[in-house]
Order: sequence, then structure tokens, then C-alpha cells
Amino acid sequence: MHSPKELKNKIAQLPEAPGVYIFKDAQGRIIYIGKAKSLKKRVQSYFSRQLDAKTQILVSKISGLEYRLTASENQAQLLEAALIKEHLPQYNIDLKDDKSFPWIRITDETFPVVSIYRKKGKQKNDRSLYYGPYTDVKLLRQAIKLIRRIFGFRSCKKMPNKVCLYYRLNFCPAPCIGKTNSRDYQELISRIKLFLESKYEELLRSLAQKMQQSSKEQKFEEAAKIRDQINALSAISQSETGFNLQSELEELQVLLKLKKTPQRIEAFDISNISGQQASGSMVSFFKGLPDKNNYRRFRIKTVAGIDDYKMLAEVVHRRYSRLVSENLALPDLILIDGGRSHLMTARKELEKLGLSIPLVSIAKEKENIYVLGRIHPIRFKFDTPALNLIRRIRDEAHRFAISYHHILRRKKFIGK
Repeated sequence: MHSPKELKNKIAQLPEAPGVYIFKDAQGRIIYIGKAKSLKKRVQSYFSRQLDAKTQILVSKISGLEYRLTASENQAQLLEAALIKEHLPQYNIDLKDDKSFPWIRITDETFPVVSIYRKKGKQKNDRSLYYGPYTDVKLLRQAIKLIRRIFGFRSCKKMPNKVCLYYRLNFCPAPCIGKTNSRDYQELISRIKLFLESKYEELLRSLAQKMQQSSKEQKFEEAAKIRDQINALSAISQSETGFNLQSELEELQVLLKLKKTPQRIEAFDISNISGQQASGSMVSFFKGLPDKNNYRRFRIKTVAGIDDYKMLAEVVHRRYSRLVSENLALPDLILIDGGRSHLMTARKELEKLGLSIPLVSIAKEKENIYVLGRIHPIRFKFDTPALNLIRRIRDEAHRFAISYHHILRRKKFIGK
């Protein structure tokens, strides 16, 4: 859990983007889950204004904070409700039990109706499924429109004997005139359930398998509809991924005290076994994602025996002397796999070239972060998003270095 100072710093680093925030107590238990249009503004409001007695008690117990970004505010509301249902936080119980808030209801029928509903469980023998409650009706209506646009569903209370406008707009599969059977419609409902639970990855896997099956069976119209669903869901999940990556980069800027958010990060690793077939690798990440077209491999040319520092110096010098000579763009941050000595080795090579690119290193054992101008390393919290980004880049550099080292060894012993 966070100390008061750490909690304050984490709140200051929250992104101004939609998502869900999760408060935890000193024992790590989730005590409250909320949604926000701007995570930073919403969470800061708990600590910067007069609060009612109940909220003051909640704030006094906050020792930990997590958050999950979403592509929009209405998706944040769906995720909030799903997480509350899963964790049942102490300070969300009033919301969960309040019947005045709207729910999404899926009726228990052969062709279930999907609708917004305000009175959960009022009817006897009600076997409908309920999702919610949702605190904002406007956002909920936006979410329902999104679900209808992606999947389509029946919304009429009584099954008519002719199609309605929703069918003509491709927003309903029209079970009323037999355009879909109960098995296919129930499968559609299962997808809507996964969407309401924010289980996008599971939903995308299921849709991909179904699309392949439909294509094999030459049901091309059905496969095309599923493809459109996949494209729509992929846009949502990629938007969320983009928000998360940008958040990691912004946090990295703050923690490392960089002048700007690092868009291009290059990382180096050295690989050799007993000095044999020594090689170096450089991976390039752009906006938090691997840019494999800009990966580079280096066969060590000037170093004999085992000397990781001289090998690193050679690779760094070769990389950036080429960028300088060809007048190519330099990275915003360089990451070295190693400790303080590795960091200083890379720094000397950059100084020889007259370059002052921000530079950090990460030591393997304790994942200490070394930066220029500091004698002692920085220790990030284990679950810090910025550290997760550094880990991913470091691990990719190591993987790339090992793969090239294996290629060189195979060429030596097999001649291929």
C-alpha cells in the first residue's frame, strides 16, 4: 500500500482520461470503485473539497489506488458496474442495493429482450439477468446504442408479426419473422453479456473462432457480420490500450524527470557465452509499442574475450554515430540493460558524439533504475505502470539479443 506521500504523488500523476478508479484500505482490500470522465480531476476531488460524513470516513481509510482506463465514459460506467458486482466493495453497497438507479435487463425467453429497467426483481418468479446499477442514465443509453450498433438485439416487449425499423437499420436480427433461430440468437446474447462484463479479449477470441468456422462452412454473409463486430470491438480495445500506453509514458516522464514524454525509446542488450559469438541488440519502441522495423542487430567486431562494458560501448557508438552521420532522428530515451557501470559506459560514448540523450539503466536482480546525476538507484513500486513499460522493453531487448546470438552459433557449428 502507499504512504500518504506516495498516494499524493500517484494521484498527481493520474491521466485526464475516462476510466475506473479503485480505492483500497491498508490491508489491500477494495473498499470503493468509481467511474470518471477525468480520472485525475475526479480522484483529486476526494481530497480537495468539503465532504459528507460518510465520504470522509471512506477517504480516511484510503491507503491504495489503482485505475483502469477506458475509451469512453459510458464504457467506464459499464466497467464500474461489472467490477462492483465482482468485488462487492463496502462503500458501494448502498449503490448496489438502491432500486432507483437503472439496470440493463436481459429477459429469460427463447429470444431475450435487452432493455433499460428501473425496478429489479419486483415481479414474482423473475428469472431475468440484471447488469448494473448504473448511475448515469444518459451514459447508459449511449452504451445501449453502442451494443445495438455492434450486435443488434430484440427490444420489443411483445413479439410482433412483422419487422420493425430496427431490422431495416440492421440493429435487430428479426426473430419475429424467423430471420434468426434460437441457438444463434442465444449466442448473440452471450456476446452481449461478455461486453457488459468488459471481457473484450474473451469476446474477441470467441468471435474470431466463429468467423473462421463460418468461412469454412461458406457462410460468407455471417462471417462478414462477425468481421464487422470484431472491427468495432478492436477499435474499442485498441483505444483503451492506447490510453494505458500513453499513461505509462507520461508516468515515466514524471518519475524520471524528463523534459518531455518519451515517444521513441531505444533499448540495448549484450549476449555472449564465454566470450563466444558475442552480439548486441537494439529494440525500438514508439508510443509504448514495439517498432520492429527499427530493430537492429550488432555482431561485436572490436572486442576480444569477455567484456560486456566494451561490447556495450561498441554497440552504442555504432548506433548513434550512424544516426548523426546520416542526420536521422534521435530517440527520446535510451534504456540499457545493466547497472550504474553500464549506464556510465553508454554515457561516455554519447559524450564522444556530442549527444545528450536521456539515459537510464535497469539492473536485473532487484530491478533498480539508475539515472544520470544520481548516485543511488530509484526503486519503483512493483506494480508501477512505468516500471511495467521498462520491463517490457528490457525483456524484448533481451529476447532479441538471445535470438541473434543463437543464429550466430548455429551458423558457426552448422554452417547455416
